This record gives sequence, structure tokens and C-alpha cells, in this order.
Amino acid sequence: ETLVLKATKGLSKASVNRVSMKVHEGLCGLTVESRAMVMTDNAPAHPRYKYFKEAKEDKFLSFLGLPLFEHKVPIGVIVIQTRSARSFAEDEISALRTITFQIGSIVHNARLLDSIQHKEQERAWFEMELAKIRNGSEEKGKTPAQIREKKGAASRTLGGTAVSSGFSRGKIYILNRFSDKVIKLAKVGSKSDELKKFSIALEKAKIQTIYMEKRVSETLSGDDAAIFHTHLMILEDRGFLSKVSDLIAEGMGATRAVHDVVQHYIQVFSAMADPYLRERSADMKDIGRRIMDVIENNDSSSITLKEKRVLVADEIFPSDLAMLDHEKILGIATEKGNAFSHAAIMAKSLGIPAVLGIQGLMEAANVKDEIILDGTSGYIFLNPDNAIIKEYERLEHDHAGRMKELEGLRDLPAVTSDGVAITLSANIGLISDVKVANLHGAQGVGLYRTEFPYMARSSFPNRDEQAAIYRKILEGFPGQTVNIRTLDIGGDKGLPYFTYPHEDNPFLGWRSIRVSLERQDIFREQLAGILLASQAGNPTIMFPLISSLDEIRQIREIMTSVRNELLRDGHDVPGYLPLGIMVEIPAAVQIIESLVREVDYVSIGTNDLIQYTLAADRNNARVRQYYDPHHPAILHSIKRVADAANKAGKKVSVCGEMAADPLTALMLAGMGVREFSLSAPSIPAVKQVIRTHSIDECHRLAKAVLACSSNSDVSRCLAIARDRLFV
Repeated sequence: ETLVLKATKGLSKASVNRVSMKVHEGLCGLTVESRAMVMTDNAPAHPRYKYFKEAKEDKFLSFLGLPLFEHKVPIGVIVIQTRSARSFAEDEISALRTITFQIGSIVHNARLLDSIQHKEQERAWFEMELAKIRNGSEEKGKTPAQIREKKGAASRTLGGTAVSSGFSRGKIYILNRFSDKVIKLAKVGSKSDELKKFSIALEKAKIQTIYMEKRVSETLSGDDAAIFHTHLMILEDRGFLSKVSDLIAEGMGATRAVHDVVQHYIQVFSAMADPYLRERSADMKDIGRRIMDVIENNDSSSITLKEKRVLVADEIFPSDLAMLDHEKILGIATEKGNAFSHAAIMAKSLGIPAVLGIQGLMEAANVKDEIILDGTSGYIFLNPDNAIIKEYERLEHDHAGRMKELEGLRDLPAVTSDGVAITLSANIGLISDVKVANLHGAQGVGLYRTEFPYMARSSFPNRDEQAAIYRKILEGFPGQTVNIRTLDIGGDKGLPYFTYPHEDNPFLGWRSIRVSLERQDIFREQLAGILLASQAGNPTIMFPLISSLDEIRQIREIMTSVRNELLRDGHDVPGYLPLGIMVEIPAAVQIIESLVREVDYVSIGTNDLIQYTLAADRNNARVRQYYDPHHPAILHSIKRVADAANKAGKKVSVCGEMAADPLTALMLAGMGVREFSLSAPSIPAVKQVIRTHSIDECHRLAKAVLACSSNSDVSRCLAIARDRLFV
């Protein structure tokens, strides 16, 4: 691994892209290697110091370096150096950590986008249907782009980037923005008056931001509200404030000063190659617009929608979605923006169809226009003709029928044809996943991943913040069980503000329950948050990567201590919550008969169990062929765990990709598994298969597969079963 100097202020510009070092070399290499802060007041005297003549850094003595992480993987180093020998103050270190957190947040949001992509799959068929809109059957099979290119296509049809699926139809509402003309016409008072105006506007903008963070957190989740915490950090950034104040001190008006400083930041972001970083310019626009609105008494927060409308704007910002009534926004169409924007992420979470980046939209749109917006194909139709209207009416009718069919299946139990009940619960990670899980008929939550509330923040959330999030999750599944898995970090999941030790193989290192048991301050806060939220529903607590009885007994002691502490403080918490474990490593399988006596239920985490049993990293393409869910060792491990749990009278579930495959689900049911935890969109297909087959068929399938001695034998057996059962 090689580190390359990509940017500098202070070293020779000629050294950019020329200075490089291996990870085992230099102080920068040490920062990556140790995965921790490196600080020295005399860098040249440090044993790891490496001199680069072309960098001309011999004039610098002190060194402060912090690693940048993409989760657990270090991706670079941020360094500060000074000419004088000195130690860095805590506030300086904190400022540098804040910068690393900002970059960590970028990585988090990219993952957040991936985590909600599956929500759009259920309506992907709309894009193919759009190919039939024009000219009848001769258009079948053509893509929307091909149709649009065809001469004679419907007038006032515009295309952009589909960022939130679904379609909407109605009148438009044009969201007017702060005009640059106002900046030119703004009256300029004395320097002291302008500084006062800026100071007042800044405080009001902070109050607005805190309100929006709270509102979005309550409406959606802390993950969605995290952007406003970032906005607040910018509003309190000394660099941003001093730049504006300096311009005002030079005689510039407050409005103009804010505008010019914001434009500077926008230009910096816009010049970046990475599309996500480029889109951060929209966050600066949002902040600047709100400050200028207050200075010029143009309160955009007072805008209200009296009726349901499709929102049309040059650009949409998170603050717009935070302040407007979500129930009255039918759809969103903008001329600027893309799928990487925070507004796009919020639109997805709210389930509002959205098309961004529509060239020529503001020139074409009129307040009196009717619009059809297709958030799946990325097309909008202004004042659509009858052919378009009829086609979308048909699509709406077809979709309603599909939803009705889904709803009919949703309310039916997952019971085999001979009456054996199977529980199909959902895997979730965001509050916005609750709606999707219920839409697909999930019977509670088999796995709630609690990492997201941690990943969306600049520090560990306290117990009250966690309790508020857990309550929302529990309230989304009244009368149903929600298995809350405690923090599972390490391996490929990291936190930008948490320092990990350097490990040659982090997947076999300090992760999951091991972190929790060693960092009991973090663990106790989470357990307290779960207990405080427990009155809102039926939670259980599930612990990952368990390998011994000692861990379970230590967990129970900590749990009792946390409960007693809350009771002493006067909190109403339950005397007992069911505790479960995830069986994810061979050690747990080997002692499962002892483990099941100590817990209330077990969940077999097949993804990790396969990886650890077969010594094959599922993310490593080089050994992916060895990662085989149907390896006899995996199947016999699952059977052993199921037998032990059933014998002890404890619930056993399978969680992972195996549970989402209909045929494999039948096989697992035949092994004695009566609960599956899977992605919500996979539930209907698995439910349909369960309802059309008997448990006897499942037993025969499991028996045949368990009799196989090789991977290829299992594959042949399953292929025969697929042909026989799914004719």
C-alpha cells in the first residue's frame, strides 16, 4: 500500500503527486499503520521520520496526523505541521477530528444511499411500461431514451435523474428563491450595523437549524436529521464566520459578504471530481440562503402549501423538506441536483417521487401547469396530452391492482399447506425501513441493526438519543417482536470518531461484542437506551459474534447492573427482557447445546457463519467461489443449532441471504427452523412458497440435502428439487 501526497498548503507544490511512501515508511505511514493520531514536537528526530527533498519540509518541526477512514479501512492522512517545536492544543486536535468526521460522513451517506436502493426495486417495472406510452405496440421494448428521440414525441416532455421512485400527478407549485438582484439592491449601513445584522441572522439561522434537526429526527430519523447537525457545525465554524466578518469590516454589506463567502465555498466544492463532494455545494447554498433570507427579512420558512402540489424549483434543499408539510408534497422536480444530494436522500426516506437535474425546467414550467412526474424513469410531462394521461391512468390502475394483491398476501399468515406456522420478520437499519417492512407484511423485526444512529453522528449518541430512536422503531411494529442487535462495529464497519487498534486481520479481531464488553461505557449507554424505550413495544436484545458462555454471563451481569441503576434513578423499566445471541462462528456451533440453556433464543447469522466456517471473505472476489451457502459443513451446522434450540424449547431463526431464497427457505424449514429474518422485499416470494408447500415436503428436501457429502451433490439435489417443487 502506498500513500501519495495529493494536496498541500505550505510544502512545495511541485511535490504533489510526486512524494509517496509505503505504509511502513514515514510519520504518515505510521499514522495509517497505527490507525491512530500521531503527534510529535520534533518530527525530524522521530525514528519514523522520512525526509523528502522535493517537499521542502525541513523547515517544519512539529507534526500532527490523523487517519481518514472509509469505515475500518484507512484511506489517507490529514497532517498539520508548524515551524516551531510545539504540542498541539486539544481544540486544534478537535478541529482536525471534525474535518475527518466530515469526510467520514460523506462515506456514511454513500452507504446510506446503497442501503435504501432495494426500496426502489418493487416499482422498477414502471420504466419498461413507459416504453409503451407513445405510438402503441410498435414502441414495445424500447427504452425511454429511444422513445424520446423519436420524432413526434409528446411536447413539453423533459428528462432528468430519477432519485426517488414512484409517480405523481397534479398541479405544480413553483418554489421561488432569493434573487441575486436583492443582493445588488440591498442597503448597506455602517460597519457596526452590518456586523450586528450578520450576528442576529446567524443566531436565527442556528435556531432554525436546531428546530429542523429536531423536526426531521422526529418525523424520520436521526440519520436523516444528521445533515442539519453538519449545517450547525458550519454555522459555528470560525473560518466561515471570520471570512464574512472580515469582508464586512472592509465595508461590504452583510448580505453581499455572506453571498461572496458562500460562493467561494461553492466554487471549491463544485471543482471537485467526486460527484458526492460536488453536491456538498448545495449544503453551502442552503446555509447561505437561510442567513441572507433573515438579513433581508425574506422568511422562506413561512412558505406553506395550502393544497397538494408537485414541488418545482431550481434546486431543492434539506431545509425545504424540513419546513414544508410532507403530506402535501406529491412529488419533486428540480433543474439542479442529483442522487447524491441530501435532499434526494430525504425524499427517498419520505417516499416522495423525485426527479432532479431536469434541464430547462424553470423556463418551461408555469404555475398553472399540470404535471405527471415519473420518479422511476426520470421523466416529467408538463400539460400532458390525453395519450399520456390515459397511459398513466392505466399504470396507476395496474399498480393499484398489484398493491392490492400484495396487501392481500401481506395480511395472510406464512403457514405451510399442512398448517405449520413460519414467522417472516424483516431486517432493518433505518426508521424509514419500518414503512417498507410493513408494506411487505413483515411479522416484526428479526434484526434491527443499530449501527446507523452511531454512523450518522460526530460522537457516540447518549442513552436518551438512542431511546428516542428505538421508540420510533418499536412503535412501528405494535404487538410484534423487535430484535435489537447491539452495536456491531469492527471488521468492515467503523465509526469516524472512534479509534481502532491496528490489526492485520480486523475480521478476526476486536469487533462486535468484544468492543462492547471492553468499552462498557458505550455498551451500558446502549443497554440503558433500549430499556428506556422498551415500554413502547416488545423488544428483545440480541448480541453479535458470541463465542463463549463467559460472554453471555458477563452480559447478564452488566444488564442487571444497568437495570438497577435506572430503577434507582426512578425510571420505569421492565424487570426482564428476552436476550438472544447470534450464532456466527464455528465456536458457537460447537458449544450450542450449552449456549441455548443461557439465552431465550438464537439467530443464525448465515453470512458470517459461512465466512468463518469456510475461511472465505465474501467480499474478496479471489476466493468468492469458496463462499458457498450450500456447503455440507454449513448445512450441518445449521441443523445442529436448530436441533439444540428446539430440544431446549428455545426459538431459532435464520438471518441472512440464505433466508431470502424461497427454495432454501423450504430446506431450512425442513431442518426445524421456524423463523426467518430477511430483507422486506423478499418476504412475499418466500411467503408464497411456504403457503403452497407442506412441511413434509420440507422435511424430505432437508433430509436429501443433508445426505449429500459434497457441494456439487447439494447443488444437484437442489436443482432437482427446484424443478419438482416449482413447476
